[in-house]
Amino acid sequence: MRVESDVTNVLLSATDKKRRFITTLRPEDLRLLEDGVPQQISYFEREEAAPLSLSILVDTSASQEKVMGDEQVAAEAFVRSVVRPDRDTASVISFTGLARLDQPPTNDTAKLIKAIGALKVEYTEDSPVCKDDNAPEQVRLHCYTGIWDAVVIAIQKFLAPTSTRTRRAIILLTDGDDTSSKLRLYQAAEFAVRNDTVVYSIGIRDKHFKIGEMRRDFLREISEQTGGRAFFPKTADELAAAFSEIEQELRSQYLISYTPTNRAQDGGLRKIQIEITNPELRRQDMRLLYRQSYYARGATTQAPQPAPASQK
Repeated sequence: MRVESDVTNVLLSATDKKRRFITTLRPEDLRLLEDGVPQQISYFEREEAAPLSLSILVDTSASQEKVMGDEQVAAEAFVRSVVRPDRDTASVISFTGLARLDQPPTNDTAKLIKAIGALKVEYTEDSPVCKDDNAPEQVRLHCYTGIWDAVVIAIQKFLAPTSTRTRRAIILLTDGDDTSSKLRLYQAAEFAVRNDTVVYSIGIRDKHFKIGEMRRDFLREISEQTGGRAFFPKTADELAAAFSEIEQELRSQYLISYTPTNRAQDGGLRKIQIEITNPELRRQDMRLLYRQSYYARGATTQAPQPAPASQK
């Protein structure tokens, strides 16, 4: 039933007031609306067994120099606990003003951990090239940060080509302070939604770095628009906890499928709303996490064109 061309799929997670994930929901506990119109749910199931396709995007610009070690430790632990070699794959992409593929998609956790462990900040604010206004643009780009370009590259090259049955997610480690992307945040978010990709943002930066700032608003926006969450850890323990919460969410998701009553294939944006109808559950102050819109099939727009990713 989920391979019909007009079926819409939505991933849903639910937490109680203590932020514990709820894994006992039933379809009759919910009501789903599209553009305010109730829809008939045709499929509802826990998705812990479904394959994952992940891209771990790590900002390696100067603002990350003092926190890179903590990021690596937490990301390596995440890979060990999340990636199941029999069904999941992940890639590692680092980025400054240019994106670099450090590890192509693989189910080999040893390769992923090695790639994460090799990440480093190569261009700092004291690097001569970053102070040289006459340096070639392609060299100076290493001194900047192109977050939204990197997000689109990860989706375009490594996530969108995967099976529609695969759950796609980006783990984005950055401070959200984009200084060089050709694309805008809204374009990256739209592209992620069109390609069923959830973005989990982990906002982190060297607190002593004087240039730029933490853009919590940007990171929250791209995560909320795609059905993910944003975290802003202040310590190594909080960073590890953020990865742990992402892992729990990935293991506690439901897949909801429905055939929209609006059958127009016009490529338009459709709003999704999911409500708890079970009176007992409504009293539990539950929080539902899901993407709140999607683009109908039909008319297509040209994919945004960021700068190409380089090979390691």
